[in-house]
Amino acid sequence: MTEERTLGQLVADASRELSELVRYEIALAKVELSRSVQRGAAAGGLFAAAIYLVSLAVILITIAAAFGLVEAGLPPWAALLVVAGVELLIALVLALIGRSRISKMRPPERAIRTTRESLESLRRAARDGTREP
Repeated sequence: MTEERTLGQLVADASRELSELVRYEIALAKVELSRSVQRGAAAGGLFAAAIYLVSLAVILITIAAAFGLVEAGLPPWAALLVVAGVELLIALVLALIGRSRISKMRPPERAIRTTRESLESLRRAARDGTREP
């Protein structure tokens, strides 16, 4: 013999099961995010090591260029100034290009517009819903 449940019991069961489902989904998201964070941290460490080694290489190339200019006949102080000047000029060009690209950045206009439209729709629905008897 099957026992029939009331509507209230069915709603309570559905609510409890929905809460349980949400908890499981959150637990799954935490596990997935944890793995992603670990991978991201490892990748970040590798990038940091690469940047460090490139920085050392740039320093060595700078010294080698200065020595090359000294061998070409420039006094050491002049060779270092020429190399430093070239590097500063390259840095200036890169900074100007970066500034130009930043000035072309725009806010996410489509996302802002659709969000405003959604909020307005929700406000209208709430306003219309409160007017009904």
